[in-house]
Amino acid sequence: MKKVLILVATATVAGVMMTACGGSKKLSSTDGSTEVTVPLSGKEYRSDKDYFRATQTGKSPDLATAKKIALQNAKAELAGNIQSTVKAVTENYTNQRSVGDKQEFENKFEENARTVVNQSLNDVKIIGEKTFKEKDGKLTYYIAIEMSKEPIVNNIADRISKDAKLQLDFDKHQFQKTFDEEMKKFENQ
Repeated sequence: MKKVLILVATATVAGVMMTACGGSKKLSSTDGSTEVTVPLSGKEYRSDKDYFRATQTGKSPDLATAKKIALQNAKAELAGNIQSTVKAVTENYTNQRSVGDKQEFENKFEENARTVVNQSLNDVKIIGEKTFKEKDGKLTYYIAIEMSKEPIVNNIADRISKDAKLQLDFDKHQFQKTFDEEMKKFENQ
């Protein structure tokens, strides 16, 4: 009996050591839950001061469909992140400047920004992808995409410079500075 207890204790210690040394990626807690590692979720797949990034999945029995779903979801997430950042930049920029009719300026500015974002989503680059076959036979496709902030800033500035009324109240250097400050917030998330 004593030998069995020693054998069990040795096996338990060996199992714990193997897990601690990276033998397993899943960790169990005392309540029975298991930590799951999500593909493409590291820091290199998150937005930062230079790039907007998004990661999404698609699930289907057909790989092409799973890819389409994932890419569409990722682009929607990316567009949403860009839109909210541009909105914050617009509000901050407008508050820093003495703009005659702030509300009209913000509305026109955001309208131009929306157009730029929709056009810019064609410049998206895939930075990671993984495919998994599930137990039910379906395929789960993970995709990570990115888009540089520079074309967005430049395209917004170009569109505004073509609108004489907006151009009167627009300072590209100040806008770039405000945009850069907003993008730096991604570094702290």
